[in-house]
Amino acid sequence: MGLLDSVLGQVLGGAVQQQQPQGGGLGDLGGLAGALGGLLANNGGQGGLGGLVSKFEQAGMGDVIGSWIGKGENQPVSGDQLQNALGSDTIASIASKLGINAQTLLPMLATMLPALIDQLTPHGKVPDQGLGNHDDLLGSLSGLLQGKQS
Repeated sequence: MGLLDSVLGQVLGGAVQQQQPQGGGLGDLGGLAGALGGLLANNGGQGGLGGLVSKFEQAGMGDVIGSWIGKGENQPVSGDQLQNALGSDTIASIASKLGINAQTLLPMLATMLPALIDQLTPHGKVPDQGLGNHDDLLGSLSGLLQGKQS
């Protein structure tokens, strides 16, 4: 997951490192990158980006995720709003995989998810085929990384 770690680091400008607890269980971004891939990939547990959009719409936050996809400024989201949209079970599962608690995970997701979705939807809309499966998503992130280095 080194490539995804690099892209996340660039997209977020070090925000994750700032939010990691002292001596915390996230020595690198690999686990978090995998969790985000699971949220966004078509073959992930949430039904890909389209599934996330549906969950946010059902939670009354379609405008929030729409701002991340669209070509304007990203609306902020709180950890509580994410938990409401994604569900406590999803948050608990991700946190468990990462070896952290939900209260540590939620602020990180609130920082990372808007920036990552914004970067993965440069045309301002959800691609018809979604973002692809996990391997496809890594390819998309590779393109983002190459674009940042040019």
